[in-house]
Amino acid sequence: MTGERQFTHPEILAVVRGVSLAILLSALDQTIVVPAVPHMARDFQAFSHVSWIVSAYLLTGTAATPIFGKLSDVFGRLALLRPAIILFILASLGCAAAENLPEMLVCRALQGIGGAGLITVAQTAIADVAPPRQRGRYQIYMSGMWGIASIGGPVLGGFLADSLSWRWIFGINLPLGVWAYIWAGRALRNLPVKAPGGGQKIDVWGAVFLMATITAWLVLLSSAGRDFAWDSGAAGALVVAGCAGLLALLWQESRVKAPMLPLHIFGNGVVLGGLLLSFTNSLCTFGATFLLPLYFQYVRHGSAENSGAFMTPFLLAFVVLSFAGGHISRWLGRTKPTMLAALLACLAGLLLLATMGPATSVALCVLYMVVLGGGIGLVQPNITVAIQNAAARADVGAATGSMLLFRAIGGAAGATLAGTVMLTAGFPAAFLACAVAAALAVAVAAWMRDSALRTTN
Repeated sequence: MTGERQFTHPEILAVVRGVSLAILLSALDQTIVVPAVPHMARDFQAFSHVSWIVSAYLLTGTAATPIFGKLSDVFGRLALLRPAIILFILASLGCAAAENLPEMLVCRALQGIGGAGLITVAQTAIADVAPPRQRGRYQIYMSGMWGIASIGGPVLGGFLADSLSWRWIFGINLPLGVWAYIWAGRALRNLPVKAPGGGQKIDVWGAVFLMATITAWLVLLSSAGRDFAWDSGAAGALVVAGCAGLLALLWQESRVKAPMLPLHIFGNGVVLGGLLLSFTNSLCTFGATFLLPLYFQYVRHGSAENSGAFMTPFLLAFVVLSFAGGHISRWLGRTKPTMLAALLACLAGLLLLATMGPATSVALCVLYMVVLGGGIGLVQPNITVAIQNAAARADVGAATGSMLLFRAIGGAAGATLAGTVMLTAGFPAAFLACAVAAALAVAVAAWMRDSALRTTN
């Protein structure tokens, strides 16, 4: 069993490096596509629904995330990662060859499922080999991959779409995916074929109800107010479907021996608090990344290219502090002090951003963004470590998948909240709405128990 063996630093480093490319593949496809969407809209002659090229990936990826986490607990990490990489590559090739919007949406949906497997299994594999207190020293690899995707993705996507073709955005996943398949396979070959809990019967209906519930709520969050009104019949039908799916999921998971989403993990105060923090932190992240480029375009009258450049300090602060946060918690041996400080920085950053106007100096805007980006980056790795430290060994995959699920739902909620408030009350009110979520996060972190990080798995 993985929990009975202590891996050496070189062995841990090999695993972390091996799965880093899988993290990059999944993270990159969340950012590289955005600049090419107008080109796809023109080619497909589908301007009114082309936003679903992004949404289809996020919807299926979010719904599949906790399922991959649970199945990797049962069958082992490598047994789930390899099929996920293959699915991701094949779906990417399908996207590159798509001749119309329906074909693209189907392939993007399949790509989202594969991407969910990449990110979930990769992060869980790191938890298998690196004890919670030591995990911070390896954070640079994960932070680096997200940093490359956040900063380089839009730039590369725009270059390929303008200079070659948007199809190359998906075509480059073939060599990267093959590389990830080989590299991750070598890195994870020392992990057990089956993790603790192997041999359990798969909760198929739990997976069905989980995906149906998540899909209904995410479609509501991403489309209400844009594709249909909040008070329309479509919105009401999605609310009913989401509630019915949730009730069916709770009934199913309370009666089976090996549930797809173990309800008992929500009885752990640290895990529950971490999930709530993952939701609120993602809400603030996506709310800010939605609002800031628009602020520079509509309030400061900058170009799209310049507004993207102004985001660089925010993203760099996120990456640098994400790496630092892991090391600070390793030094302290606990996560709560760092999370509280980071969330207070997020709250301060959002309140400062709410004061920006047309006359605010660029230097102050950059300072405010650095405060927010640094706070978001500082807290996220500590949320992951806190959850994985508190979860039982057999539930690490399910807990990690649930964390990523809450993060994705928080992101959808953040973009919806920011967009709705911005359109009705302006940018200051939109930043203040996100600040309310940050204040709630501070309260949750203060309530959470401060647990010492384990030095073994």
